[in-house]
Amino acid sequence: MKDISERSKSFADSAIHYMARVSLKYGAVDLSQGAPDFKPPKEILDRLAQVSREDCHQYSVTFGAQNFREALAQKQSRLMRMKIDPNEEIIITCGSTEAMMAAVMTVTDPGDKIIVFSPFYENYAADPVLAGSEAVYVPLHPPEFNFNADELEAAFKKGAKAIIICNPSNPCGKVFTYDEFEIIAQLAEKYDAYVIVDEVYEHIVYEPNKHVYFASLPNMRGRTIICGSLSKTYSITGWRLGYLIAPPHIVSAAKKIHEFLTIGAAAPLQEAATVGLKFGDDYYKGLLGEYTAKRDLFMKGLDDIGIIHNVPQGAYYVLLDISEFGFESDLEFCETLARNVGVGAVPGSGFFREDIRYYIRMHFAKKDETLYEALNRLESIRKKTKPRH
Repeated sequence: MKDISERSKSFADSAIHYMARVSLKYGAVDLSQGAPDFKPPKEILDRLAQVSREDCHQYSVTFGAQNFREALAQKQSRLMRMKIDPNEEIIITCGSTEAMMAAVMTVTDPGDKIIVFSPFYENYAADPVLAGSEAVYVPLHPPEFNFNADELEAAFKKGAKAIIICNPSNPCGKVFTYDEFEIIAQLAEKYDAYVIVDEVYEHIVYEPNKHVYFASLPNMRGRTIICGSLSKTYSITGWRLGYLIAPPHIVSAAKKIHEFLTIGAAAPLQEAATVGLKFGDDYYKGLLGEYTAKRDLFMKGLDDIGIIHNVPQGAYYVLLDISEFGFESDLEFCETLARNVGVGAVPGSGFFREDIRYYIRMHFAKKDETLYEALNRLESIRKKTKPRH
C-alpha cells in the first residue's frame, strides 16, 4: 500500500492525553488534563434537563444558534466595551480548538509564517502543520516568561502573516500586560500581521493582574481574531462549545472553513449553555474567588513540600521544576510520578520549542479534597522518584 501522509508522520501523540491515560492506568490523581472534577453551575444543568425534552435535536444554524450568538455578543460586548454583532462577527465552534484551527486556516496560506510564543499549548504547534503554514517560535523567557521585543520583531521580519497569543497562557499562567500588548500591536501594524488571541481563561486572572482584551487596543480590532470557549468558565470541557469573534470580512471567510470542518456545534448544548452566558458579574467574581483559593491552597502545599514552581498569574496551571530529581527525560519522570507516587502531570518539554526538560505541568482545577490528596501523595516524591540510571 502507499505510504500515509507526511503531515500525519510529523505529529507525536498528545503528551496531555497520553498522561491522562497513564494516570488512569495507575489510579493516579490526574492533574494532567485540565478538566475540573466538580459539576457545572446548577442553572446550566437544569436547563440541559429541560432541553432534552424540547425540539432542538437537529442542526442549528451552522455558525451558531441565534439566541446563543446574541447572548454571547451581549456578554462579550459588555466585557470588552465594544459592540459585537451577533450575526456578522461571531461563529460558534466545536470548542476553541476548532476556532483556532479555523482562524489559522482563514488568514494563512500554505507556506505562510505564523508566530507562536514558546511555551505554548500543544495545538499551536499542530495547527500550522495542518494548515500548511510554518510556525516561527519566539521564547517567553523563564522564570517570569516575558518576551524580548527584539526577538519578536526579528520573527515579524521573517514575513510572519499572523501571531498567536494565549492570554492568560497555558501552560505557564502568564498574563500579558497592556504595555506588552502595545509592543505587539505596534509590530502587528508595522508588519501588517493578523493577531489570533486565545482568551479561554479570560475570567481566571489573579489579582493584581488584569485581563486586557487585545482587540480593545487602538487600531487592533480590524486585525484581531478572538478564540474563546465556555469550557473553563462554566466547567463544561466535554461540551466542546467555543467561538470565534472577528471583523465581518474575516468571519465571512471563516464561516466557510468552519462549515466544512464540523458543520456546527451541538444544538442541544448551545440551548442549555445560553443560560450561563446571561449570568451577572457576581458569577465571574465567584469563579475567580474559587480559583484564587485553589491556587493558594496548591501553591502553599508545594511550598511546604519544598517543590520549586512558578506562581501563575492566570489560568489554572503551574510549572514545577524537577531538575533536583536527576531525570534526563521529563516524560520518564512523569510516568514514574504517576506509577510510584500516584499523581499525574504533563512533561513540560511538549510545551517548549527550546530544549527545556526540567518542567512538568500540573493543574489545580479540582475539588479541594482532590488537591489535598494529590499533595499528600507528593510528600513522598523524593523517596519514590529515583531515576533508573
